[in-house]
This record gives sequence, C-alpha cells and structure tokens, in this order.
Amino acid sequence: MKKFFTLFLLFIGLAVYSQSDDNPIVVTPTVEKISDTEYDLIFDLEIADDWHLYSQYNPEDASLPMTISPAEGQTGFTVVGKAKESETETEFSEIWGKDEIFFVEEGKLIQRISVSDPSLTQVTLNLDAQVCKEYCLPFDEDFTFSLTGGAVEQTVAEVDDKSKSLSQTLNLNLKNTVLLKSTAEKSVEEKEGDSLLNIFLLGFVGGLLAFLTPCVFPMVPLTVSFFTKRTEKKGKGIGSALLYGFFIVLIYGLLSLPFHYLDTLDPEILNTISTNVWLNVFFFAVLIFFAGSFFGFYELTLPSSWSNKADSASNVGGIIGTFFMALTLAIVSFSCTGPILGSLLAGSLGSSGGAMQLSAGMIGFGAALALPFALFAMFPGWLNSLPKSGGWLNTVKVILGFLELAFAFKFLSNADLVGHWDLLKREIFIGIWVLIAFLAALYLFGFIGKKYGKISFFRVLLGLLALGFAIYLAPGVMQKPAWNQNKLLSGFAPPQFHSIYQKDNKCPLGLNCFKDFDEGIAYAKSVNKPVLLDFTGWACVNCRKMEENIWSQPDIYSLINDDYVLISLYVDDHERKLPEDEQFDFIKPNGKVKRIRTYGDKWATLQAANFKTASQPFYVLMSPNLEVLNTPQQYSDHSTYYDWLKTGLDRYNNN
Repeated sequence: MKKFFTLFLLFIGLAVYSQSDDNPIVVTPTVEKISDTEYDLIFDLEIADDWHLYSQYNPEDASLPMTISPAEGQTGFTVVGKAKESETETEFSEIWGKDEIFFVEEGKLIQRISVSDPSLTQVTLNLDAQVCKEYCLPFDEDFTFSLTGGAVEQTVAEVDDKSKSLSQTLNLNLKNTVLLKSTAEKSVEEKEGDSLLNIFLLGFVGGLLAFLTPCVFPMVPLTVSFFTKRTEKKGKGIGSALLYGFFIVLIYGLLSLPFHYLDTLDPEILNTISTNVWLNVFFFAVLIFFAGSFFGFYELTLPSSWSNKADSASNVGGIIGTFFMALTLAIVSFSCTGPILGSLLAGSLGSSGGAMQLSAGMIGFGAALALPFALFAMFPGWLNSLPKSGGWLNTVKVILGFLELAFAFKFLSNADLVGHWDLLKREIFIGIWVLIAFLAALYLFGFIGKKYGKISFFRVLLGLLALGFAIYLAPGVMQKPAWNQNKLLSGFAPPQFHSIYQKDNKCPLGLNCFKDFDEGIAYAKSVNKPVLLDFTGWACVNCRKMEENIWSQPDIYSLINDDYVLISLYVDDHERKLPEDEQFDFIKPNGKVKRIRTYGDKWATLQAANFKTASQPFYVLMSPNLEVLNTPQQYSDHSTYYDWLKTGLDRYNNN
C-alpha cells in the first residue's frame, strides 16, 4: 500500500507541476573546453532541504533515473556516454526493495559532448529527472550553453509580441480597487474558519463510523488489557491512556502533512489536482475498489510485517511503547479506516481550504477514533456495557461500502463535466444513486447479502430510511420532477443544465450568461448594465450550492436576470483548447511564464492576476468600465448575498 501511495503522490506531482512557480532544484550551468571538438558541459546542482534528486544510475523498476539528452531540434553535436557525477548517497528503499542512488543538498554533473559542426556556437541540453521528499515532482528543463569563450547563456524564458500583447489583456485596469482588500480578506478568513470546523466534524463522524467496523471495534478489549496489565497505579494508567489517544490523533494528523507542501507551491495547485480529469477517474476507481473491500469481496490490508514490527516495538514500554501501540492500531485497522480516509482525502483536495481542510478532517477522524479507546483504557469497567461483536459490525461495514459507491460516482461526474464528455447527465447520476439506495435497503431488509441472525429493529429502520431516500430521489430522473431534490443533492449531482432534456442553454437556472469575459463586457456596455463576474468551476461543489440554493431564490434570481450581466468563467475548463491564435505565454509578476492553452488556463490566470485568489466560487460586481462596485463575495447565505447585489446595483445607478 505504501508503494501505491507513493505512486499516487507522484501522479499528483505530474498533474500539477506545470502550474508550479517554486522549484526545489537550482541549476547553474558552465562550460569547460577540452579541445576544438570536445566540451564538458557542467551542471552545478543546489537541492532544497529535505529533497533528493535521483541519479542517472538509479536501478530499473525503482524511482525514475535522471537522463541528459540534446534538446528537441538540436543537431551538430552528440553526447559522449553518461555524465560524470559527484558524490551521491545510497539507501535501501522498502518501497522498491532496492538500493536507490540520489543527490542531497548539492551535486555536480559533467556531460561531455562532441561537436561535429564547426559553426556551432551554442548547444542546449535537456535535464529530465525526478525530485522527491514526501511526494515527487518531475524536473524537466532545457539549459543553453555558449561554446565561445566559456561564457554561459542560461535559458531565459522569452515570449513573442503576440504573447506580450495578450498577457496585457489579462491585467485588468480595475477602478475602485480599495474594495478588493481588507473586507474581502476578512470575509474569506471567516468562511474558511467555518469550513474547517465543518470538515473537522465530518472527519469526526467518519472516525465514529470507523470505530464501529469489524476491524476496529474488537480491538477495544485488547487495548484495555494492554494498559491494565502494564500499569499498577490508576493515575499512571490514566496518563498512559491519554497519551495513547494523543498519539492516535497525531498519527492521523501527520498523514496530511505532505499536502501542505503542495499547498505552498502555487495557489492554483490544489484546484488543478481536484479538477484534473484523469485524477478524478483515478479517485472513482479507487473508491469502487474500497467499496469492494467493504462488501467483503477481498481484504484491504497493509503488509503484515508493518504491524508485526509496530507490535514488537509497543512492548518497549514508556512513551515509545505507547506510540507504537497507537501505530499498531492505525495499521491493523487500515482495512476499515483506509477507505474512509481515502474519501476524506479526495473530498478535501477539491475544497478551497485544501491541505488545511484535509488536516482538520484527519484530526477530527483521529480524535473520534482515539476518544473511545482512551476512555475505555481509563475506565476498563465500561467494557461490560459494550455490545458484543457480531453481525451488526459487518452490517456497518457493508453500509459504508454503499456510501463509498455513491461517492465514487461524484468523482466520475467531475471528470465528465470537466472533460465535456456528456456521458453522466444529471438524470443518469440520480438514477444510479436511486439504484444504490434501493440495493442498500434490500440488504438491510435481508433480501440480499449474508444474514447474521434475526433482522433487528434498528436495521429495519435504516432500511426504511434508505428506501425513503430512493423514493425521494426517483422523480429527479424525469424532466419535470414531482418535487425539488436540490437541497440534498446540491453540489453532488451534476448541475441542472447538464441534463438529457436540456441541450441549448448551458447556464445555471436557464439564465443568460457569457463564458467569455470580453464578450460579456461588450454586451454590458451595449445594454448599460453592471456585471456579475462569476469565477466558477465544473467540479466546484460550493458553486453548485450557491446556484441551486441561493441564486434560485426569486428575489436574487430576478436581480441577476433583470439587472446584471452574468459572466461565468470556468477556471477548471482545461479540456477545451483556445483557438490557436488566442494561445499565448503569460508573463507572471515574478518573471516566470505560464502557458495559456485552454479556457481554464486563461480564466484561472485572470482571477489570480487581478484578485489574488484561486478559490471558487468567487463573485465580483463591476461596471462595464471595470469599476468595482462592492467587495468580492464567496459562498454566502441568502440575505447577505441579496444585500450585496442590491448595494452594488445602487452604487452603479448612483454614479
């Protein structure tokens, strides 16, 4: 499983590397002339703390080895063998079962070339490598060397006049920008605080569900026995139990740590991760796999050697022994906790809080799991009040499997929306959820699956709830549902305009919207109306909630429809290419260049460059002359959003 997780993190790195501004490697190229036809091209490497760069000689079937080759289109010279390397380090990798070779902190590569074209004055080599710490990133850059006088010409990103001109069009000359500052930032911080609390509570609920699974619940007596045998004094036993609970929370909290490094690379990275088509397909496949394990088709476990080592270490005693006892619990219970944690991971990556939300969820999960173990370890007499292990534990596990199955289709829906496949329409998605809920009801009533004794009243009650949910959703597959399912489905199901019955209008709620900024501004000038600029996403859950629960309110709907020009820019629209004459390289404020090839690239860059944020939904009110009319708004309630729209409209009319 560790190998799988490492490959998954590398996949994340590959998916987001093109969006990253920070690089863990700094390369300084120099040239040393050997003869009229031979030169040594030297790469001096500076590697950031905690990172390591794999050597050319790293073994096959392990981390990707480095390669040095002529850049595309380069002729007139050949590389002579592999580059000479400075001192490297070797360490055995348990993931690959091999000794791996890599550089840390610094290194030097000397690549000899043989020149066949006497008129050649400079050459360009490509350095392709893999750099890792908790996760891995690709390093793929070209370096240009001057062969005249030993001077070095480093590759400097340059853009043509067309790119310079188009880059300027994304830098809006906004007026009244004072409204973009403190009030909006405070609003964002308050909402993120609320969001962190919500995800903590969701993680806590997930931890409680995990506690009631067959691979966690039966461990309570073993844990209590462990502490009561080792501690004679009651006070010391309580201290050990509290420390044990703390270590459980710490272990799950540490699992989110690598994603904080991803979060700091670029403000668009976690958005890019969550909306990547193939990563969403990957999450779909993983959750289907997890559901299969909950249904009992196979067992999902970590290597037994891990639990054996952790269990042996737990006998050391003291703080170290208590830590390894907590680690043993985390490893042994993975077959039940892993799928829940996987869902938490996938869901958090798609949120505006990113890694912070993931940490909040993991800590909440660990706290819920730790609480009962710590309490029973402190008060072993409570064990007598616990229900006995039995078939009810397996029922909990199977129900979790149905939940995993339902959430899996949310990620497939994300891929369908972002990829514009138009396969999983809203009615098809709802139909699949109806089928899952109906099958869950049949299982709870005992018509399918294994039976463990009599069907309890509580199980029948759960079956009735599942059946009621299926009945509640069922009208959603029709063109005119008997009732509105938006309250429960908002943000999970595809948007209402992604329907098998609606082919023309692709705007929320049938509103007239523009999906190009310049076209929308031109129309606003022609009709003399203010603009509601909506930075949104196909896979944005909170965007759908705002549209279906807030925009749908009659007073707000009429304001947007009658008094504003709506411009909806989808920042995750990375599958639709811009026309070739509109593709360009955008010069960022730090001097680096971002390739603008898709509509998503363009709108995400427009948002980041002008509003210094990468979260969605993000709403801006402005005049057709780009005067900001109110502080930007994000996810909000009905009254706040209505007042915000009215204030912006009043300011526009009074100018």
